[in-house]
Amino acid sequence: MYHFNSLLKHHNMNYKIIKLKPKKEESLRRFHPWIFSGAVQQKDNDLTEGEVVSVYTASNEFIAVGHYQIGSIEVRVLSFEEEEINPDFWKKRLNSALELRKSIGLLSADNNSYRLVHGEGDGLPGLIIDIYAETAVIQSHSVGMHESRMMICDALKAVMGTTLKNIYYKSETTLPYKANLGAENEYLFGGKDVAEIASENGLKFYPDWVKGQKTGFFVDQRDNRALLERYAKDRSVLNMFCYTGGFSFYAMRGNAKVVHSVDSSSKAVMLTNKNVEINFPDDKRHEAFAEDAFKYLGNINKGDYDLIILDPPAFAKHRGAIKNALQGYKRLNAVAFDKIAPGGIVFTFSCSQVITKEAFRLAVFSAAAMSGRKVRILHQLSQPADHPINIYHPEGEYLKGLVLYVE
Repeated sequence: MYHFNSLLKHHNMNYKIIKLKPKKEESLRRFHPWIFSGAVQQKDNDLTEGEVVSVYTASNEFIAVGHYQIGSIEVRVLSFEEEEINPDFWKKRLNSALELRKSIGLLSADNNSYRLVHGEGDGLPGLIIDIYAETAVIQSHSVGMHESRMMICDALKAVMGTTLKNIYYKSETTLPYKANLGAENEYLFGGKDVAEIASENGLKFYPDWVKGQKTGFFVDQRDNRALLERYAKDRSVLNMFCYTGGFSFYAMRGNAKVVHSVDSSSKAVMLTNKNVEINFPDDKRHEAFAEDAFKYLGNINKGDYDLIILDPPAFAKHRGAIKNALQGYKRLNAVAFDKIAPGGIVFTFSCSQVITKEAFRLAVFSAAAMSGRKVRILHQLSQPADHPINIYHPEGEYLKGLVLYVE
């Protein structure tokens, strides 16, 4: 390994070095946590993906330390201070994340499900940690976080204490596939007698972190589900793309007249039924259907429902898919506007990070115009406080939603 001679005298840590092109540190001075490959002038020649590197400006000034990776984002910044990425670093960051959740009153007797770490929002790019009762589910989106998983696991045990009985690692599908890491989903800690039931705002659910999507439940819709509960009274509710039925059991607690849950996955429908049953045993107001969303919406009569939830999976996972995704949102919302009863309410969402708030709103506006109905915005929704957005990294805002009143 070679080091750039001029940096040796400045370099206090044992990390390999990346040097930026002139003036390419501007975004880092504004604390943006990504360094793109186009900004790099020089680097040590034996770097391996996932290792920690020190980053210097063209004028040999230390500017950041982070995980090196192959791709358009070359470094994900862990710190703008010259500090070792050691067990104390992980403990400090996880503790800071936990303190934030405690300080906003998120942890309570009737709420033991929340996101503990939200990537860049908690200063840990590439890392997601969700807590479900006694279990933490870790998801790595970068090789660096994958390589650090055992250190993160130990720090998590230290910070969470005896409340934590299991740590499940679920990164098989989220790591860069070209890295060929052979990562397997597994328990890094515990896993013997796992209590499956978690609670959210006093409602119970089964998070399926082993076979389910993402980390097992979508905690990011907690606040929006609570809002829906306030609107559900005496309404006929249709929950499209219901997944595990979160919106459905909130609607039932809000005294909805009838609640229908629809998902193309029969496994999701089974889980929805299970989650409704644990909260409302033998309640005849609820029925679930395993069917394609567009087909189901197309077959219902106008006026069958006066509250419709549209919470589809990400229509666009990358920039190339934006145009098709916006068409999808437009088509989906147009059918809902066409079918909903007068005086009905539509909760509509996009969880695609590459779709901006403005673009989503324009797609929904176009759908409303196509329907020819009078539509008003009641609420503009986002992700909850346990999915914080780093003010220096606006890309972290991925969930956007609208609550609409349709005459």
